Amino acid sequence: MSKSVPINKGNYSMETENRERLFEKNRGEGWEEEYKQYRNNWIKYPQECIVSEYPLLVDLELSTICNLSCPMCYTITKKFRKNIKKSYMDFSLYKKIIDEIAGKVPALRLSLRGEATLHPNFIECIQYAKKKGIKEVSFLTNGSKLDYEFIEKIIRSEVDWITISIDGVGETYETIRKPMKFNNILNSVISLKSIKEKLGVKRPVVKIQTIWPAIKDDPEKYYNTFKQYVDLIAFNPLIEFSSKTSDIAYEDFFYCPQLYQRLVIGADGYALMCACDEYGKSRGHIGNANEETVYEIWHSSKLNYIRETHKKANGFKELEVCSQCFVPRKTEENESFVLDGRKIIVKNYK
Repeated sequence: MSKSVPINKGNYSMETENRERLFEKNRGEGWEEEYKQYRNNWIKYPQECIVSEYPLLVDLELSTICNLSCPMCYTITKKFRKNIKKSYMDFSLYKKIIDEIAGKVPALRLSLRGEATLHPNFIECIQYAKKKGIKEVSFLTNGSKLDYEFIEKIIRSEVDWITISIDGVGETYETIRKPMKFNNILNSVISLKSIKEKLGVKRPVVKIQTIWPAIKDDPEKYYNTFKQYVDLIAFNPLIEFSSKTSDIAYEDFFYCPQLYQRLVIGADGYALMCACDEYGKSRGHIGNANEETVYEIWHSSKLNYIRETHKKANGFKELEVCSQCFVPRKTEENESFVLDGRKIIVKNYK
């Protein structure tokens, strides 16, 4: 029986091969061999079920709070607001985790459910991680705080990678990303490039991403609006779930790669099963970074039980979080578009 282990599923590039290569080159500049090994292991470890000494990536949720109410986002639901407490990660806990993983974990992501830039110590968080030797520090943002002064602080902090969610252009963007204005976010993207050029740096690499329905009427306009200012442009198919797992079409023999790639720690210090546990259903069942080390959580009997469950044929269906997740869902290639003569397939969830 062959396992289905989808790597980086759900985010699809709109880019040329040359621009993708340059993006990867700039991501790994200054630690080329280590970066190559890190990216190879990102694929190898889940495919061969290798539990490394430490995860390749640690996700630290700096904030569960978001300042927008986008219509497709789970954070606006009553379920989320009832179950997830509004909070920022305590800075002392953050430093405790960084002190342990520095030199052992190559990559750090400062985002999960909320808007990371709202954290009162956001710049200090980046600086502390880089000072301790974390090779790649990244975060996802809605861009609401990216004015010129803050952008310059971010770049000078030596963050390595920024992903900005920009859903569509013009009125479409403003309808989805209320109360933000499209010209403001476009100016932020332009400022990122100009400040990088002023400082003579290639990082942070800047990626933007959109949900597919926001650009499907004119994907070329979206791409051409931003390509001269950013390093990579991508899109995500819209995730819509039935509450009944019986209605979901799953991949055959699915096996989740995240169990061998990354460890997620929420703003309250509790570890989660994975980056897709948006509602925190596994909170309290995996580990607590306030009391345990990252090493202990990563090698815990609880996470090992989940890994073993996934090894069984369709074992993921025994786990509530996994049975509702988008990653095991089948996709269908039922849409496509042409960009600069390149045909790009849209893989929508069934």
